[in-house]
Amino acid sequence: MVTRLVTTFTVNGVLALALSMSWLPARAANATDIAIYKDPLCGCCAKWADHLRRNGFQVTTRDVDVAAMNKIKATHGVPAPLASCHTAIVDGYVVEGHAPAAAIQRLLHERPRIKGIAVPGMPAGSPGMEGPRASRYDILSFDAEGKTGVYESR
Repeated sequence: MVTRLVTTFTVNGVLALALSMSWLPARAANATDIAIYKDPLCGCCAKWADHLRRNGFQVTTRDVDVAAMNKIKATHGVPAPLASCHTAIVDGYVVEGHAPAAAIQRLLHERPRIKGIAVPGMPAGSPGMEGPRASRYDILSFDAEGKTGVYESR
């Protein structure tokens, strides 16, 4: 009798939990998680995160101080000349700076043997740096040895 009672409560409890969670919004089936490490006061980083959300990414931002940011860049092999104001990790790749969502989606689709991509500096017209003037810029790739190349130009 006790076993049956415990089983009934357990089954009912699991069903109640499942039903109570049914109001939670469903996550898009094709959403890709991306973690962004950024300065807490940087507005362009927040705009870049919004750009990624609008393009189907599931964004998590983590505010970090300068020392932690430098450690994150070093840990993930970001070459110093490519460093920018934020660093993101997505599905094993590093994304440094204001890379467009389409370039990240291409990276994830093609899966090249690189550490990641970077948009050095903060070029006008890149996502998060929109304004009246846009300039052409390169999205660079980099590997574990720090070798870089042009991944794409905008």
